[in-house]
Amino acid sequence: MNVPAMQRLIAELQQSGISDERVLGAIAAVDRERFVTPAFSERAWENTALPISFGQTISQPLVVAAMTEALRVGPRMKVLEIGTGSGYQAAILAKLARRVYTIERFKPLSREAEKRLIDLGIFNVVFDIGDGSKGWPAQAPFDRIIVTAAAEERPQALIDQLAMGGILIVPVGRDPTAQVVERIVKSERGLQRDTLMPVRFVPLVPGALPELGQG
Repeated sequence: MNVPAMQRLIAELQQSGISDERVLGAIAAVDRERFVTPAFSERAWENTALPISFGQTISQPLVVAAMTEALRVGPRMKVLEIGTGSGYQAAILAKLARRVYTIERFKPLSREAEKRLIDLGIFNVVFDIGDGSKGWPAQAPFDRIIVTAAAEERPQALIDQLAMGGILIVPVGRDPTAQVVERIVKSERGLQRDTLMPVRFVPLVPGALPELGQG
């Protein structure tokens, strides 16, 4: 791990308003360089999104930090992530939660992420290949759900899989230039919605592509 670069990033996140010490500690503990392609290894600790395979990205660290902080993950919680990608967000969540379930529609990305986390000694993440927009009904309810792709509208299937008192963090927006992160809190009184920040994510696409990478 490039410790000076990591420390600079943590300082930048703090200056940008990230104050949760558990979140900052998790980001400091997960070597982002292990999640980017070799061509971008020198930029791994920059506060910027970077491309990975299949037209996907590893999110900007500030966005990861802000969405994770808003999720308010406790150490005994069960968390669902939609969009495994490189596995970076799942690795952060694994430092904060009891167990993380993560769904990816691209089989090679899921397999690579699973191997990457095992190599890093992270064993409390469960992987699946499937349609993230449908969630993971067999494992519901979840204390927390985070979506790392932009939904065109609030995903009712995921809201239904939230435990009472649970929190869903999801980017929403049909227009890629007008997406916002929403926090949805589920309670006996109904749903409370807050808009957190503007973002630009790849779209949440229905369906899985398990046939890719087989053989």
